[in-house]
Amino acid sequence: MKVQGEPTRSIWVETDGWTVGIIDQTRLPHAFVKVKLSTAQEAADAIRGMVVRGAPLIGATAAYGVCLAMREDASDAGLEHALSLLRETRPTAVNLHWALEGMRRVLTPLKPSERLAEAYRHAAALCDEDVACNRAIGGHALKLFQDAWDRKGRKGRLNVLTHCNAGWLATVDWGTALSPMYLAHDAGMPLHVWVDETRPRNQGALLTAWELGQHGVPHTVIADNVGGHLMQHGQVDLCIVGTDRTTAHGDVANKIGTYLKALAAKDNGVPFYVALPSPTVDWTIHDGVRQIPIEQREGTELSDVTGRLPSGEVATVRITPQGSLAANYAFDVTPARLVTALITERGVCAASEEGLLSLFPERRPAK
Repeated sequence: MKVQGEPTRSIWVETDGWTVGIIDQTRLPHAFVKVKLSTAQEAADAIRGMVVRGAPLIGATAAYGVCLAMREDASDAGLEHALSLLRETRPTAVNLHWALEGMRRVLTPLKPSERLAEAYRHAAALCDEDVACNRAIGGHALKLFQDAWDRKGRKGRLNVLTHCNAGWLATVDWGTALSPMYLAHDAGMPLHVWVDETRPRNQGALLTAWELGQHGVPHTVIADNVGGHLMQHGQVDLCIVGTDRTTAHGDVANKIGTYLKALAAKDNGVPFYVALPSPTVDWTIHDGVRQIPIEQREGTELSDVTGRLPSGEVATVRITPQGSLAANYAFDVTPARLVTALITERGVCAASEEGLLSLFPERRPAK
């Protein structure tokens, strides 16, 4: 995608051939700051501190974290230490574990002297695969956008609601839920996006709005609780979100508040789609509500907000009473029954085990 007209990915290898460049997403939208990672510990800190976030990008950053670790210690012990360090950073996003297991699989059989070059090769391939995957998701989802536009008689504008940030900042490029928005806009569809603010970290207001603005996509930021009202009054034609983990039965874990949007969509007959690359599917679990671990983060993310003052200074202020406790659940689970369809790089399917297996038959248990 582009930042101020310049093609940009969310993660890259610097010109020195080994340090890893990322965008500090905690500084957006008030400042566009690039950061260099030179150790596995710095990669782990970037993931844990949400300098990078979004399930696919977390996986890519973890893969490059292993690369950086191999520069320091390519022994079996060094590899295991790096995998353990990075695995513990975020519990909910399954792409993290998928990427790390991929690195383990390709590096373990090699001699330590061979691991560094292969680590960088595999991490780069993972990133390129993510870009292609997200572009394919956008193409499949665009057909659903076009169908919704046809149902409106191609009159007015197509109003889409999204929650959190599932754009190129959450992936290596294109994004998942935002990928079809870019394609629809570029194709000339009169698209308008309702952007949930996504408290408590405000990834919608800070990141999705910034992304869409950089690409010129018309959008409006709304408070998280406005979506149901808009649906009641016919101002939402479809909802589309991303996911950090999807069960084999089609339940989806996404940023806190997604479940409530799905309930409102169901009550108002609004299609509710989930866009996901296949590494986001956790084929080992079936009941998302009971089996997906839900990350609980620092209460200060809820009690404090950061913004730009009239002076131009960026400052963090507390908005809750001193002494009040804050419970900060980062994700919730939307049951498959509330999801109209899943959109993957292989196509669109029902949010069910049979639906997913129709696209990924290689996952069927051997008889």
